[in-house]
Amino acid sequence: MQDPFCHSSSILVERPAEVTFAIMSDGIRQGRWAWGSFDRREAAPGLFVGASVFSGKDTYVRLHVDQERFVVDYEVGASPETMQFRNMSRVIPGPLLKLGEAQSVVSLLTWRLATQTDAEWTQMGTVHEAEMFLIKGLLERA
Repeated sequence: MQDPFCHSSSILVERPAEVTFAIMSDGIRQGRWAWGSFDRREAAPGLFVGASVFSGKDTYVRLHVDQERFVVDYEVGASPETMQFRNMSRVIPGPLLKLGEAQSVVSLLTWRLATQTDAEWTQMGTVHEAEMFLIKGLLERA
């Protein structure tokens, strides 16, 4: 079944969970792989802004980091006033999946807004799947 409400993408990374989580939970470093808010800067403490590689418009992001569980919730919006929860990432340590200590799986989830067209929803999922390979590349070539 294709989930009409949530899109998920995951990839195996040849890095320990702590290293993988560092790139998922850092607002500036996330700007190296998040195409919807690329090339980020910190606009205010804990508030980041980058440009969409698709529209060129600013996208604001605030991260809610749960270090203990390797989970990040991301609020996203065109302005600080319009930000809302949109995405979540989770890093699973390799040993929990019977993988090696130096491996982890990173997952990115996003939920569909009722206002998104089918084309916008397809683009979102496609972009997140491509971003998995950017994350993997950034981590494994470091």
